[in-house]
Amino acid sequence: MMREPDESVWGKSRGLERPYPLVRHLLDSAAMAGYLWDAYLSESQRAHIAAGLGVADDPTRARSLVALCAGLHDVGKVSGFQFCDARGRGQLSEVLVADAGQAEVQRVGHALAGMQVAPVLLTALGFKEDGAGGVSALERVAEVIGGHHGVFGALEREVTDTAAYQALFGGSRWADERVAHGASVFGLLGGPRGPEVFEASAAVLVTGVVVLADWLVSQEYFLLRRQRGRRMRLREHFAESVRLAPGLARQAGLAPVELARKEFGQAYGIAGGPNALQSSVVAGLEKALAAPGAGRAGILVVTAAPGDGKSETALEAERVFARVCGTRGFAFLLPTMATSDQMHGRVAGSLVRQGGGGGGLTLSHSMAWLSAAYSDQGSSGDGGVLVGAEEHVPGVGPVQWLRGSKRALLAQWSVGTIDQALMSVLPVRYNALRLLALSGKTVIVDEAHAYDPYMQVLLGRLLNWLGALGVPVVLLSATLPVSISDRLVREYLQGAGHSSRALKGCSFRVPYPGWLYVDAVSGEQASIGEEDLALQVGERAMDLAVTVEPVNHLEPAQGGARARLAVIERLVDSLVTGADGGCALVVCNTVDEAQDTFVWLRDRLRSRGLEGGGIELLHARLPADVREARTIAITGGLGRDGGRPAGGGPVRRIVVGTQVVEQSLDLDADVVISDLAPLALLLQRAGRCWRHESWWCVKGRPRGPRPLWAAGKGGPHLIVLDPLAGGGAVPVRWGSVYPEYLLLETSRVLADRDGGRIAIPGEVQQLVEQVHGDRAERFDWESPRWEAAWTAQQGDEFAQRSVGESIAIPRKRSVRRLYQLHERGVADEGQAATRLGADSVRLLCVFEQENGGVTLDVVGDVPLPGPGGDGRMSIEAVRAVMKRTVPVRADWFSPSAVEFAVPEVWAGHPFLGELVVLRQAVVGGEVRPAVVLGKAISLDAELGIVRR
Repeated sequence: MMREPDESVWGKSRGLERPYPLVRHLLDSAAMAGYLWDAYLSESQRAHIAAGLGVADDPTRARSLVALCAGLHDVGKVSGFQFCDARGRGQLSEVLVADAGQAEVQRVGHALAGMQVAPVLLTALGFKEDGAGGVSALERVAEVIGGHHGVFGALEREVTDTAAYQALFGGSRWADERVAHGASVFGLLGGPRGPEVFEASAAVLVTGVVVLADWLVSQEYFLLRRQRGRRMRLREHFAESVRLAPGLARQAGLAPVELARKEFGQAYGIAGGPNALQSSVVAGLEKALAAPGAGRAGILVVTAAPGDGKSETALEAERVFARVCGTRGFAFLLPTMATSDQMHGRVAGSLVRQGGGGGGLTLSHSMAWLSAAYSDQGSSGDGGVLVGAEEHVPGVGPVQWLRGSKRALLAQWSVGTIDQALMSVLPVRYNALRLLALSGKTVIVDEAHAYDPYMQVLLGRLLNWLGALGVPVVLLSATLPVSISDRLVREYLQGAGHSSRALKGCSFRVPYPGWLYVDAVSGEQASIGEEDLALQVGERAMDLAVTVEPVNHLEPAQGGARARLAVIERLVDSLVTGADGGCALVVCNTVDEAQDTFVWLRDRLRSRGLEGGGIELLHARLPADVREARTIAITGGLGRDGGRPAGGGPVRRIVVGTQVVEQSLDLDADVVISDLAPLALLLQRAGRCWRHESWWCVKGRPRGPRPLWAAGKGGPHLIVLDPLAGGGAVPVRWGSVYPEYLLLETSRVLADRDGGRIAIPGEVQQLVEQVHGDRAERFDWESPRWEAAWTAQQGDEFAQRSVGESIAIPRKRSVRRLYQLHERGVADEGQAATRLGADSVRLLCVFEQENGGVTLDVVGDVPLPGPGGDGRMSIEAVRAVMKRTVPVRADWFSPSAVEFAVPEVWAGHPFLGELVVLRQAVVGGEVRPAVVLGKAISLDAELGIVRR
C-alpha cells in the first residue's frame, strides 16, 4: 500500500499565514480540472480532447486523465524548489532535508523539473512506453506538466532519465515523495489507466485546462479559506475541493450561461426580421451541417457591402453552430480598439435582451480597462493569485478575475482586437491558454480583408489551428479578393486534415453579396442560393456616384483652385450655405493632413455660419478619453438613430477623420470626400455614405430628408481627391502609408469611372479583383514607373510574409513535440509583434506650471497623481493618467533621453513605468511646445498631438 505523502512539502507560501501543503494544492487543482471538464469546456472541446487521447467513446476516462494532468502539474516542486522560501524550508521534515543532496544547491525551475521527473513518476503509476517510435502518451503528459507556466520545454530523456540528472532533484526519499504525491492524486481519481496516444492539439488544450485550474485554486482568498477551515484527511479534502469548485469558477466569471434565444428583431433590437442574406445563412448552414459526411465545424465566409448586417449575420451563424456543433459562446475579433469598443456595446445589448446580462462578456484589448464599458467597475479583490513562489499578481480578486490580460478570451463571450487571438499562434507565454479560450467558441473575424500580408500570415496560422481544433469560424468582409479568401480557407482546411496536394487548384469564390461555407471534414462547399442572392441585391442595390477631383498638395496660395484644401472647401460649400444643411465625412490618409484640413475648414467656415460642434476631428493621436468621447458623439450623431440639433433646424456637420472611420463605425453621411486610397478602402469609406438609406425609407428619417444637393445625386456620392490624376506623384507626406502600385491602379480605374456610377453591390467584387486580385499580367514592361511600383509592392509583400512565417508557431501538422510552440524564442505579450511597422510608445503630455507644479491639464487644476498612503497607485489614479495617453511612434524620441522619464514614484508600475512623458511649459497661460529631435511637439485640445 502506498504511504501518505509528507505534508511538510509545501506548494504555496507567499501571502499566506503558513505554507500550504503541496499535495492539497494538487488535489485542489485536480478537482477544479474535473469541474472545468464538466461545466466550462464545451461539448466540442471535450470531444476533441477525448479523441486526442484515443478514448473518444469513453469521455469519463478522458475527464479523469485531464484531472490527473492538473493533479500532477506541480510535482516538480518536490525538488530544490522547497528551499526557495524561508518559512517553507523551515517546516520541511528532517528526513527530506537530510536527503536533499544536490537539490539544496542546484535548483531547476519547478515546471521544467516536473517535466523531467514525470516519466519516472508516470511509470510508477502504470503508464506504458508505447509511442511506436513517436511521442508516447507518457512523454506527452510530461510535456503538459512542463508547460503549465506557459512555456513548453524540450524533453531530452537520454539526459534527464539518468540517475546523475535525477539526483539534481534530491535523493531516493525525494523520488519516493514525488511518487507518493502523484499516487495520492492518482488514487483519489480512481486510478485512470494511461492512454495509448495523446495527440499534440489535444495536449495543447489540456495544458490550457491545467493552467486555468491552477490559477483558480491559487487565489489567495481561496487558500486562506482552506487553511482556516478544519483539518481534513486527504480524501475529505479532495471531496471538499470538488464541492467548492463550482462556486470558485462562478466567482471568476466562468460559469456557463444559457441564453433565452429570442427572435431576430428582439435579439438585436431591430424592428422587423432578418434580411435575405441573414435568413439564407441560417437555412443554408443548417442544411450543410446535416448533410451526409458533414463534420461538426467549418469555415463560413460572408461578403456584403457596409450596412448589410454582416455582424448580425455572424451572430445568427453562431446560433446554428452552438446548437449543432456543441460550441458555447463566441470571440468577435476586430481590427482596432475603437471598433472593438463599439461592437462590445452592440453585443452587450443583444446578450442582455436574451438573458445573458449575468454572463461573462469581456472587452479584450490592451487598453480595455480604460473603456467606458469597464470604467464603472472597481478593481479591488479578495487577494492575489499565487502561481508558484515566483509570480504574484496582486489586486485580482474573483469578481475582476476575467479582466486579467491573459484571461479576457476565457469568457463565454468576448469582443476584442484580433491581436488578442493572433498571440495564440506566436511563441508567447501561455499561447496554449489562448488556444483553449478560442477552441470552445465560434470565432468571428471582422474586416478579414483589412490586414497586411504579415497579419494575413498570422491569421492563416490561427485558422490552421482552429481547423485542427474543430472550431467553427466566420470571416466577414465588404471587399475580399478571391486570392485572400482562397488562402485563408485553405489554411483552415489543412488544419482540419486536408492535404495541401488535395487542395491544390481548389478555389473558394464567395458570391457577392453572399456567403460560402466549407465543411471541415468533407470539404464540401455550400453557398447562397440564386434566389436569395437576387433578393439581397434587390434589398440593398444602389448606385454610388463617383467624382474624381484632381488635386495638388500645395498650400492654397501656391496651389490655386486645385489645392487640396481649396477643393475640399468648395465641395462642402452647399452644406454650409444651403438652406437644408447636411453631413459630410472627409477622410484623410494621415493624421497631419487631417489636422491641417480641420484647421483650414474650421477657420474658413466659422465666419460663414458653421458654429459650435459643426466640424469635428477624429484620429488616433487623441488622448484616450477624448477619442472615446468623440467617437461616441460622432457615431451617436451620424448613426442610425442620430437626430436633429436640440434647437431644431437643419443638421450641419462635417467630420474630418483618418482611417479610424472606415471600419465598423456606424456612420451615415450625405457625402464622403476621401483622399486617394486603394480601391477596397475607398469602397469601405463609401460605405459610410447613405448607410441607413434603406432603413430610413421604411422607418423614417430622424435627421429629416436628405439635403437637396445630396438627394440630387440619386444615391450616395464618393468624391476622391486624386493627386496622381494627370501624372502627379504620391504626396511626400503620405510616406509609405499605401503601396504606390495600388494607388496607381486605383487612380486608373477611377479615371474610367469619373462622373459615372458604381453599382453597389453588383460591381464591387469585379472592381476589387481588378485592383487587388492576383493577376499574371500585372507586370507592365511598357511603363518604368508602374514596373518599379509593382516590383516594390511584390517585394514588400514577400518580405512581410517571410517575417510572418519566421515568427509564427508551426502549422498543427508540423508539431510533433510541444516545445516547437516556443522553439523560436519566448516573447512577453507586450513585445509580441502582431503587427509590423514602427514601434510605438504611449505618450503622456503634462504641463509644468509657473508655480512649479506639474499637472495633467493646462489650467493646472489636475495635479499629477501619486501613490496613496500605502505607497501604491490606486486604480483610479492609474486610470486618470492612462486616459490622457496617446500612442505615437517610438522613433519620435531618443531612447536614452532622461527628460522623458516618468516620475520616480511611477517607475516600477507595470503601466505607468513604460510611459514617455512630454513636459510642456505653461507661461502666461500659453503652452509652449517641446522641441524633440528637431520637431515641435504639443498637445492641443482640439487637434490632439501635433508634431511639426
